Amino acid sequence: MRFHVAALPYTQTTKYYTPCAYTQKVRKFCDMMTGLGHEVYLYAGDENEAACTELVTVFTKADQLDWFGEKTLADGFDWFSWNPADRHWIHTNARMIAEIGKRRQPRDFLCVIGGSGQKPIADAFPEMQTVEFGVGYSGVFAKYRVFESYAWMHAVHGARSTVAKIMSDRGQFYDAVIPNYFEVADFPFSAEKDDYFLFVGRLIEAKGVQIAVDACRRIGARLLLAGAGRPPTYGEHVGIVDVARRGELMSRARAVFAPSLYLEPFGGVHVEAMLCGTPVITTDWGAYSETVQQGVQGFRCRTLREFTDAAESVDKLDYQGIRDYAVSKFSTEAIAPQYDYYFRRLQTLWDDGFYTM
Repeated sequence: MRFHVAALPYTQTTKYYTPCAYTQKVRKFCDMMTGLGHEVYLYAGDENEAACTELVTVFTKADQLDWFGEKTLADGFDWFSWNPADRHWIHTNARMIAEIGKRRQPRDFLCVIGGSGQKPIADAFPEMQTVEFGVGYSGVFAKYRVFESYAWMHAVHGARSTVAKIMSDRGQFYDAVIPNYFEVADFPFSAEKDDYFLFVGRLIEAKGVQIAVDACRRIGARLLLAGAGRPPTYGEHVGIVDVARRGELMSRARAVFAPSLYLEPFGGVHVEAMLCGTPVITTDWGAYSETVQQGVQGFRCRTLREFTDAAESVDKLDYQGIRDYAVSKFSTEAIAPQYDYYFRRLQTLWDDGFYTM
């Protein structure tokens, strides 16, 4: 199979941009598909660590400086615009369209992850099967979509009622749910834990940082916080951490808090923690209801009492069991065959589709 993969214009496809989950999905998706022997054409920036058949540079660091000014990881990514009429999209989409046009062949796949920002690319190639291959956002447009969780797929469908007297959009036979995926080597296992809890992520209200603060303060526990934003008055802020430091902190924590207040489409931090053999403490909605078995890999909570009880109970959990579970469910080795199966299912649409036997 042949894949044309469109990267995002505000980052480069390297591990340096680990805080951007979608950039890392692009990088690792290319690695997985290339590793399975498929042809992968990546349309991205001039810095790249993804495996691919060909890297087609469609923007540079100089372009990004011109479009966005000086930005660092500390700025987060909330400043970025997804409006396809903005010049960074106009520039990159035009170049991608031109370069894909030179390389496309019948029955190739076009893989995008930028929502409405990349819709003009799909519009330019109506004969191709466009797949939004990592949907954790609401602005979907493609006929074929891979969601990060059933919770998020149902949330998106629930927001799109098109049938009279029916509460949601109809299901799509050629959608799929494939969870986010991780490189196990980045997450060291430790059966020995130090006496602290950890919060990793943007230090904003929506991520539930105040819950982590309140729970740890209530039980007098040490709390480390890693991420961009204004640190709270309780806890120790260790700044923005790279891949190695993140793995070290996660592997030694008693537990990692991931109490997102919104319906989390996936929430990669909690899986990263589990890959380190570290229990997680989350809210009880969104993807967490699919990924965290209550009292096994951690605890899903709804009140402060439940959060504090969870923090005082995590030491009883099986760290090796948590690690083994996460590797079996979320490693790139486990996920690559799921994508391979999904795209082979889409290939049947060139023949009898649903009725293919």
